[in-house]
Amino acid sequence: MFSIIDWMSYSSIGVVILLIILFVVAIIFLKYGFLWLQALLSGAAVSILDLVGMWFRKVDGTVIVINRINAVKAGLDISTDILEAHYLAGGNVTRVVRSVIAANKAGINLTVHRAMAIDLAGRDVLDAVHTSVLPKVIDCPDQRGGKTTIDAVAKDGIQVRAKARVTVRTNLDRLVGGATEETIIARVGEGIVTTIGSAENYKQVLESPDSISKKVLEKGLDAGSAFEILSIDIADVDVGENIGAKLQADQAAADLKVAQARAETRAAMARAQEQEMKAKTQEMKAKVVEAEAEIPKAISYAFREGKLGIMDYYSLRNIQADTDMRQSIAQPPTKPKG
Repeated sequence: MFSIIDWMSYSSIGVVILLIILFVVAIIFLKYGFLWLQALLSGAAVSILDLVGMWFRKVDGTVIVINRINAVKAGLDISTDILEAHYLAGGNVTRVVRSVIAANKAGINLTVHRAMAIDLAGRDVLDAVHTSVLPKVIDCPDQRGGKTTIDAVAKDGIQVRAKARVTVRTNLDRLVGGATEETIIARVGEGIVTTIGSAENYKQVLESPDSISKKVLEKGLDAGSAFEILSIDIADVDVGENIGAKLQADQAAADLKVAQARAETRAAMARAQEQEMKAKTQEMKAKVVEAEAEIPKAISYAFREGKLGIMDYYSLRNIQADTDMRQSIAQPPTKPKG
């Protein structure tokens, strides 16, 4: 009797466990059954365990399954492990798969690993494939920067303004780590400025604007960039200002200011010297007055010592009066005031 009761209790426990298992399996099939069946019927089978594992790894199973189906239908066998790894790394699985499919259809050698590397590097891999198939045209200079022309000066001093259109194709092998569009624009602009600057006169540039694009293309400006330059077309060439004449005029004005400054310096020095000479003159006059003040003392001393007689003194006064008269006669007459 005791063994029968134990068997019934064990049977009840087994039934409960079986019901729990069936309930869990039912939930799994309700949640992932449609995806599993869709992948199976599409020839891109994904196991239920893989789908459950995706749920535990917090991976969107729908994204993985749909993109695996798309890849298989396009003739590419991309495993769910690779797609999951890229999803967990923060990449865009849909964009990667679409870019690999597009490259494969266009005959471009792009592996899924390289596409994932490009995507994780922050580049739009799908746009890169499209640009590789359909070349892209870049305006030089970039109109978004506010500058509409590339300005350069020929050897004759005349300014030439040019616009260029650069046709590029993405180089997928150099996309990771390669220079961007801004570098291409800068290099082409530099090449145009150099070419115009080496021209003897602006007429040569106007007569053959295609020479600019030829010389710029010869420089290999796409080296180290993510693009391959297919062509450089000069869209417009205009004549600007006479920079040479303007610079000469500015130089002449600057030279004039320098000369004026030097003249003012010399004039100031002359005025300072004149004032110095006036000061020396006043100093000499003061010495003369001081010396003349000593004469009466000397005459008085001579009288006391008996070295000067009265007749000698009168003769000296007469000579002095005669000298004063001669000086007054020699001076020109002054005009009366009023």
